[in-house]
Amino acid sequence: MTAALREDAPLPYRALGTEKAPRRMLVLTHGVGGNELNLAGLGADAPADTAVLLVRAPLKLGPAEYAWFPVRFTAAGPHPDLEAAEASRQRLIEFIDAMQSRLDVEPAATVVAGFSQGGIISASVGLTRPDLVAGFGVLAGRILPEIEPILADRNALARVHAFIGHGRDDAKLPVDWATRADAWLTALGVPHQTRLYPGGHAIATAMQRDLLAWLGAVTRHAAARA
Repeated sequence: MTAALREDAPLPYRALGTEKAPRRMLVLTHGVGGNELNLAGLGADAPADTAVLLVRAPLKLGPAEYAWFPVRFTAAGPHPDLEAAEASRQRLIEFIDAMQSRLDVEPAATVVAGFSQGGIISASVGLTRPDLVAGFGVLAGRILPEIEPILADRNALARVHAFIGHGRDDAKLPVDWATRADAWLTALGVPHQTRLYPGGHAIATAMQRDLLAWLGAVTRHAAARA
């Protein structure tokens, strides 16, 4: 049964899993041209003590099609609308903060993760507001170099964890983006895992499994340190 869409938060969302005294909160963000239901299968496999929030991006492209920001794909690579990306980053921060208060979940037990553009916006939140989440996941996505001026300081970044998952044959966002993300996170001192999988621009079964295993480890680790 599909959870009903709720619009009583800074962003529309559907809730899976428990909303009664959850042990952790997983916020999932979809890619450009998709919608919150795209990651329902991933969310359904999360641990039973997890409040899973499937978030709908604010920009409507068409029927059941949404985005976090407009982007043009050219031979030189993707060109995002940075003003819209920043607005969506702020909206997602407001959403996470509001839902933590509503569900009584601490930042140490909160993870935000997404596919493609959803991974981009998740990384933008995690790297600029590491006080808000224990970790962020980027699935077949990338990290926007343009967020560098608003990155958190190194001490704060050392306390947030990241998961980078990417298909080796991704034609939409080539695997080089995962390599760049890995190098940048290393330089920033962000603890992270980078894993590559057979296949293209999609969430492979193994990628989903590894993300959920990472989620459990990160929230246990962060809660122990809180």
